[in-house]
Amino acid sequence: MKPIVVVGGGVAGLVAARRLALGGAEVTLLEASSQLGGTVAFHTVGGLILDSGAESFATRRGTVEALLTELGLAPAIVAPASGPAWLYRSGGPVELPVTSLLGIPAVPLAADVISVVGTAGAFRAYLDTLLPGTYGARSKTLGELVRKRMGAQLLDKLVAPVTLGVHSRHPNDLDLDRITPGLRGALRSEGSLGRAVRSIRESAPAGSAVMGISGGVHRIVDELVADVTRLGVTVKLATRGTLVDGKVVGYPQHNVVIAAAGVAAPSDAKRITLATLVVDVPELDAAPRGSGVLVEPGVRDIHAKAITHATAKWQWLADRANGKHVLRLSYDDAPARLATIARVDAAALLGVDIAESRVLDFAQVSWKRPAPSAARIDGVTLVGEAVAGTGLAAVIGQAEGAAASLLDSLSEPEETEPEETELDA
Repeated sequence: MKPIVVVGGGVAGLVAARRLALGGAEVTLLEASSQLGGTVAFHTVGGLILDSGAESFATRRGTVEALLTELGLAPAIVAPASGPAWLYRSGGPVELPVTSLLGIPAVPLAADVISVVGTAGAFRAYLDTLLPGTYGARSKTLGELVRKRMGAQLLDKLVAPVTLGVHSRHPNDLDLDRITPGLRGALRSEGSLGRAVRSIRESAPAGSAVMGISGGVHRIVDELVADVTRLGVTVKLATRGTLVDGKVVGYPQHNVVIAAAGVAAPSDAKRITLATLVVDVPELDAAPRGSGVLVEPGVRDIHAKAITHATAKWQWLADRANGKHVLRLSYDDAPARLATIARVDAAALLGVDIAESRVLDFAQVSWKRPAPSAARIDGVTLVGEAVAGTGLAAVIGQAEGAAASLLDSLSEPEETEPEETELDA
């Protein structure tokens, strides 16, 4: 088997390198920065070690749990606190519909849907039940499907705030099959989008749609690094892999795997900023907005897209915080005086006064989220967020699958010309 060079040491690159090494390949991993893990990292704020990137993962298909089990982290998997999610809009905060998928409601005329989109918007969404199941089934994006089936009002007031808060993309920019695998098929079989959502929700395993890791999601990087080291992967930090004609410079005989964060043009990448506040505000003990709030696009008095009340969401973190509260706010672009703006946003979203003197510490980190890409490079295997979609479940699942396919192709014997025999002659 020819050796393999993996370019990019984020989670996708680490997962691919690990799976390839487990399959018997000789693997070299190149990372341009001085550390592995990419955006799945940590920082210390207010004396607490906190995730500076993802703090949870989707449970769909059991992809992440399977990897965590292999890495010995299964006992550390924890569920978030139960309770409704909230949406902040111009008229104030409201609870999001209980039975929904990325904001798409299973019951358009439910009271919690009407409270968000209004009576007219809910009735327009209800028309979904009267449309043929084939209508909109060929939609390319999530936004196109929702608009056709349930109307623009529901798209703008329910689905867009959820996808912008969770995936940092408007539904019009999200590939339908990538972001909601199975929804198109469920629509065709169930005959309406609402019934499709209900079917998907009912068939999902019991429990939370997301889970976390006690101590922080960043722990997955430590275990992946330990595993690839144990498996003999050669890791080279501060080493950029340059691709020329399908080969990495310096590795002409190697098969190539690229963690595709940089496949799309840099101008297509979206800058995300995370602001973290550690505060001493006893009024937050009651978790007035549960585990967090999404923000409706266009709200003028709030700069943030969403806030997570992390110590209300994760009991392990509340135990470590010893009465302090951790608030995580996400922004598309980092405004000036972010520490002040984040404090003001947090107070408005949670409905609790947060005086400047109550802020114990503040930190901000930024990264670029690549735009979805359909890029292909002959002879090169692509993994990572640009080709897999957002979230650990998508990234890990795609990297595992791509590595397995590459191993299969490399293990197939090359076809050779049969030897000539006397009968042939």
